[in-house]
Order: sequence, then structure tokens, then C-alpha cells
Amino acid sequence: MKKIIITVVMALVSNTFFAQAAFDKFDGQEDVTSIIVNKKMFELMSKVKMDNSDKEAQQYMNLIRKLDNLKVFTTTSSRVTSEMKAASDKYIKADGLEELMRVNDGGKNIRIMVKSCANDSQIKELLMFIEGGNKENQTVLMSLTGTFDLNEISVLTDKMRIPGGEVLKRATKGKK
Repeated sequence: MKKIIITVVMALVSNTFFAQAAFDKFDGQEDVTSIIVNKKMFELMSKVKMDNSDKEAQQYMNLIRKLDNLKVFTTTSSRVTSEMKAASDKYIKADGLEELMRVNDGGKNIRIMVKSCANDSQIKELLMFIEGGNKENQTVLMSLTGTFDLNEISVLTDKMRIPGGEVLKRATKGKK
């Protein structure tokens, strides 16, 4: 029995480390722009005094209290795009993310994947991969972890001006 418990704990711990490190190889690469926001920064941001009458600001503050990590990597390099695609495909399979939305439009391929909590309206992780199709032929890989409602994401993408935010806003519009 003790061996089973140890095995389960090790599997969970290794899965957590894999989740945290799956995309870290893109941080610091020459052809990649990285935005990484950790839990400590979200905690500090949530302590900023805001106007209580501003409903959108309140929604934003409530959301950032629920977030653990945000990682956004962008590139125009076809080599890095291939690596990002392979890393995200591997991560999606290994971590059991579910497809929320997929759009192929004018050479632009967009995939939005989620890992749900026990409560279906709550999300533990959101992964977005946008490949090419725009003027700059930019690829965006975004991972957001915490425990949050999918409808809250558009507030975050507006306030933080996250690349690909307009896609997420459209994807979450009307989801309850």
C-alpha cells in the first residue's frame, strides 16, 4: 500500500513539473518574445487600489486573484513555430487538455484547449496556439493556469493587452 501511495505522489509531482517546464525552453530564445507572469506578480497586482464603482476593474481584480501563471511566447521564425507546435501537441496529449475551439481561417490556425476542474464552468488551465496567417506571420503560444471561469478571460486579455487576446474574447463570448 505504501508503494502505491508513493508511486501516485511521484506521478503527480512529475506531471506538475512537466506542466511548468513544457514551454520554458522558449523563454530566452533569440527569435522568441516572452511574457511570463507568476503568482507573486498576480498577488501584487491584486493589492492595487481600484475604483470600486468600475465594474470591469473589479472583474479584473477578482480574476487575477485566481491566477497562478501566465506564459506567452510569440515568434515569426518558422523553425521556432514548428518547435512550439510540436511542444504544444505533446503537452496537450500528455496533460489531457480538451479542445474548446479550433479555427482555420485564411492560413491562420487557432487552437484553444482547456483543462477543466470538477466543476465544468471552472478552468484549471487554458492553452492557446495561434499559427501564422497575419501580416507578420506571427505564432503565439499562451498558457494560463489557476482556477478561473472562462468568461472572465476577456477582461484579462483587454487589460494586459495579451497577443491573441481578441481571439480569446471571441471564443469566450456567450459561454456560460
